[in-house]
Amino acid sequence: MRRGFFGALCILTLAAVVALPAAAAAQGPAEGWTAPRTAHGHPDLQGVWANNSATPLQRPAALAGRETLTDEEVASLKSRADELFALDADDAAFGDSVFAAALAEAQGFSSADTETGNYNQFWMVERDWDNRTSLIVDPPDGRLPQRTRAAEARLEAYNAGRQRHAHWTDDRSLGERCITFGAPRLGAGYNSYYQVFQTADHVVLLMEMAHDARIIPLADRPPLNDDIRLWHGDSRGHWEGETLVVETANYSPKAYFMGAQDNLRIQERFTRVAPDVLEYEVRVEDAETWAEPWTAVIRMSRTEDSLYEYACHEGNIGMEGILSGARVLERAEAAGER
Repeated sequence: MRRGFFGALCILTLAAVVALPAAAAAQGPAEGWTAPRTAHGHPDLQGVWANNSATPLQRPAALAGRETLTDEEVASLKSRADELFALDADDAAFGDSVFAAALAEAQGFSSADTETGNYNQFWMVERDWDNRTSLIVDPPDGRLPQRTRAAEARLEAYNAGRQRHAHWTDDRSLGERCITFGAPRLGAGYNSYYQVFQTADHVVLLMEMAHDARIIPLADRPPLNDDIRLWHGDSRGHWEGETLVVETANYSPKAYFMGAQDNLRIQERFTRVAPDVLEYEVRVEDAETWAEPWTAVIRMSRTEDSLYEYACHEGNIGMEGILSGARVLERAEAAGER
């Protein structure tokens, strides 16, 4: 059974790998194994790939200096997580265990909103586990680089806008408005499935979340002019041996990838390293947001499941209620009733 957890979407430390032996960097195909080829001679990456890991994007502070956990520690974490799922408990239930605390920081295993009918642990997808303590492999400490002052100011303004009563629809997030959840999307555990299609001169990456389809040309085609900006950026792909390399720039200034916007540049590398494993490496560069570039390695597992339709009805029909409710609250506050 596949399950999702909407309340964890905003936890930036969530990302995905599949249960494989510990590794600190991209591995490449196993010795003696070569990916099958399409009719056009390219490595065949087609199919549906799942992204449901318990490994966090950033290394939890409690695990500083440790690239991996022991098998015993992973087993203990998994057992404790199973108990918490069964109890639908809050973060306090993790107690004083350093590894349990690390898991709590990394995963956000409970819903932070207990008053408005938010999703509980029943909706969290079953997770895959491995020994790595972070998906980030560069910087070596497994943590995101320091944010720039400009990025901190943007984040503060963004958070302030999210806290106030919505003046208009653009005060709500792109996801809440059913526009996009961004690309690339590193979050795991909620509609985190991808389908790959290939032709001789294009690759399509269909994301289950918001059914966003990225159509990526492989032919030698010039990039868009700098003044043309897109929600998912302008992507160009090429093959380097067994690896599909996708370079993306020209993001919209209204886009939002972990605080980065129109200065963002992404390089993605897709390598099928085993019949059921697609290794996905993401290098992120934005000097206006982070002090240095950073890289994460994700391993996605092949699945026979189909992608679900993502209809996003809440955003389609709920905005009128959000805005009218904000006006009611403003009138109540002006009258001293709140």
